[in-house]
Amino acid sequence: MNTFFIPLFATALGLATLSTPVKADNTPSSHLSFANGQAIPTLAPMLKKVLPSVVNISTKGSINTNQNTLRNSPFFQQYAPRPPQRRQTQGLGSGVIIDAKKGYIITNNHVIANADTILVTLKNKQQLQAKLIGTDPETDIAVLQIKADHLTDIPLANSEKIQVGDFAVAIGNPFGLSQTVTSGMISALGRTNLGIEGYENFIQTDASINPGNSGGALIDLRGHLIGINSAILAPSGGNVGIGFAIPINMAKKVMDQLIEHGEIKRGLLGVQIQDLSPDIAEAMDIQNVQGALVARVTPGSAADKAGIKAGDVITAINDEKIDGSSSLRTNIGLKRVGEKVKIDFVRDKQAISVTTHVGHISTEQITASTDMPLLKGTQLKALSASQPFRGATAGLLITAISANSVAAQVGLREGDIILAVNKRKVKTLTDLNKAAKLSRKQLLIHLQRGQSFLYLVIK
Repeated sequence: MNTFFIPLFATALGLATLSTPVKADNTPSSHLSFANGQAIPTLAPMLKKVLPSVVNISTKGSINTNQNTLRNSPFFQQYAPRPPQRRQTQGLGSGVIIDAKKGYIITNNHVIANADTILVTLKNKQQLQAKLIGTDPETDIAVLQIKADHLTDIPLANSEKIQVGDFAVAIGNPFGLSQTVTSGMISALGRTNLGIEGYENFIQTDASINPGNSGGALIDLRGHLIGINSAILAPSGGNVGIGFAIPINMAKKVMDQLIEHGEIKRGLLGVQIQDLSPDIAEAMDIQNVQGALVARVTPGSAADKAGIKAGDVITAINDEKIDGSSSLRTNIGLKRVGEKVKIDFVRDKQAISVTTHVGHISTEQITASTDMPLLKGTQLKALSASQPFRGATAGLLITAISANSVAAQVGLREGDIILAVNKRKVKTLTDLNKAAKLSRKQLLIHLQRGQSFLYLVIK
């Protein structure tokens, strides 16, 4: 069965759906109604305060329908030119008023993508044209602005304090049905590697979400905003109770930059990273450590200036725990260029802390390679300045590898350049043999593959 992540944006063609997680705190004891003399729990008083802050968003735009690549080729256009074909589109979504005085609204980027006109409808049915302040497709956040009196904004929660099991409420405009409320709980936190957005740290919820909920509010039982509805897991195309919301702390950081700059000036540390697998942790003799393994440091980058090296395991940024490569990427990606950061990492079982400033850098190439008994079936070539490979002038290049070999089965490929074995740099076959003798049972290989750098273990 195929699994689909669907945006919660309802289009005129029925192409939409995204879901939202919710957060909750302790149920307010004051939220009681009375029937036949008995007190009955209710969220109605809280919702009366919150509902005016959630708006309906409708868009009108157009998209290019010239999909025939032959017709679009310069050769074809020269002899049979065809004017651009556009198709009008319409869509529905949700948004949340964050600042009533200035009229700022936060929503999903996919709700307003390709829109020429954005209309916001308030709870009192007043309809206003919105100004687009800025968007960030990498986090799926967009900020709008409207001009109106007597708007109601929503108080923000601290999304880092919510817990699995907290109750949550989702508010939005599914299928264009305004002011729809559903309830559930927080099912999971810190969901990453879903392939929905470039930077992921989703709240998962079972609150019912449907098309048109994108950009809506996920709130706790106090009526404080904990997340922005974003997507649902939909194996059959419909809601199955697995929805995802962008934590408000993350969305707020993006929103602040969009309001200030109109764009995101995303910081970079200057490292290529990967998850620290159990096999690699064992080979590096760093058990009981969680973090992101540094596979390469870009020369001149913030990480390089701070003294970070390949093989280090970054465990925390500003005392915030890093549990993998996605966690580090999201953490640094939400930092501003020039922002000061404290980095905790482990090197050779020693815990080290350094401070640096997030930079904005470009990547460039590097080189390296390796071989041995555990590399049976692998042919290697030492690189040099006179015999480089794609700019690489040092290391062992894998020129051929047997498909049935152990090395191929663990992931080595033709064209890989081995930079180090068992933590020792290798430039020649002699270097490789010496490094391999450090462990006869396994090889910890540091290699370059195209523009990427990674570690593999061969046992």
